[in-house]
Amino acid sequence: MSPGPLPVFTSSRQRGYSSPISAHPRRVHARKLEHEIDVRFTAVACTVQTSEGLVHAAPGDAIITGTAGEHWRVSRARFADKYRPVPPTVAGEAGRYVSLPNRIMAVPMNEGFEVLLADGVSRLTGRPGEWLVDYGDGSLGIVSRDIFATTYEIVD
Repeated sequence: MSPGPLPVFTSSRQRGYSSPISAHPRRVHARKLEHEIDVRFTAVACTVQTSEGLVHAAPGDAIITGTAGEHWRVSRARFADKYRPVPPTVAGEAGRYVSLPNRIMAVPMNEGFEVLLADGVSRLTGRPGEWLVDYGDGSLGIVSRDIFATTYEIVD
């Protein structure tokens, strides 16, 4: 018998945490640790290959390279709420940035799952053991177990 379709979690695009994550019995609150990352801003629409899937980026979006060499996209509209430049980098220009200690909700997943990102197009696939993350700004994401352990601190 083949497994059924994976559960899909959809980014709401609305500020606040989503009901499926906030009501989940295994959800935790966590805080992002401050880590320096490399950022460039795309001038044209493009795609970014992440370990969870292909993500569409619009002009002005940040393309980030994390501490383990992983890549992801953050929309221009949400970037300043999540990162600040490390001098001599100037805000809005390519360079080094540090993550802000924002709070999130997250669920450690026991089964595979999918996330439809806030752009309504990009779809990520999570594996058992990865974290489903709700950033509280209407966007969801997937974070591997190893990356979560080094970039977040559980606060409850």
